[in-house]
Amino acid sequence: MQLKPLTKGRFHNIWQQDDALIEKIFQELLSETQMIHEDEYLYRQGQLVDRLIMVQSGRISLRYSAENGRRFQLGAMECDEQLFGEMEFFTGYRCQLDIVAEEPLTVAVCSCDRLEEALNQHPRLAIFFASAMAIDYQDMLEIFLHRMLYPIVHNVAYDLYRQHQNKQPMDGFHKKYQEAERFGTTDRVYRRAVKALTDAGLVTRTKQGLEIKDLDGLRKFLGNDIID
Repeated sequence: MQLKPLTKGRFHNIWQQDDALIEKIFQELLSETQMIHEDEYLYRQGQLVDRLIMVQSGRISLRYSAENGRRFQLGAMECDEQLFGEMEFFTGYRCQLDIVAEEPLTVAVCSCDRLEEALNQHPRLAIFFASAMAIDYQDMLEIFLHRMLYPIVHNVAYDLYRQHQNKQPMDGFHKKYQEAERFGTTDRVYRRAVKALTDAGLVTRTKQGLEIKDLDGLRKFLGNDIID
């Protein structure tokens, strides 16, 4: 979740007004800093979470590894006061994902005990957490549902369209095998899906990656599965 004034949801007007209080509380909680090296884990899948980590700025990635050797890359994110560990704080579950630094980071940390004390002192803070986590949950659920229920070629096209709308919560990768893992598939199947879209004249390859070539055609390809 992001430690920023909420811009949507039922309580966003309240929290834009109370932003100064929220910022003050988190400044006190997140007073300890730590250096994280590139490729170092902020959290490991399966670990117990006893602290929350806030990344002021910098790039991280999230992934899940299954026992059968397959890996799902949720994507990469340019952080802007992003807080991690809040879900596990409330549930008491072990961390579900690997969260990895894609570049050197300076992070702020807060123990779960200190956050619990702050919530007891400021109960309204729980509404901020609930609202922010609900927004994140629905954004992530949309990604998972599309990955599960649609063909790979549709998911690649939909991902590009969401990037065009600037509504994609997670970024992609430059390495092909990581992009394949982001769509829950193999490199060969991913390349086949990309070829189908390029052969149809809908997308094109550039040095920066895939780009939309025919926006109207891509909209027709996606059909009713687009929200402008």
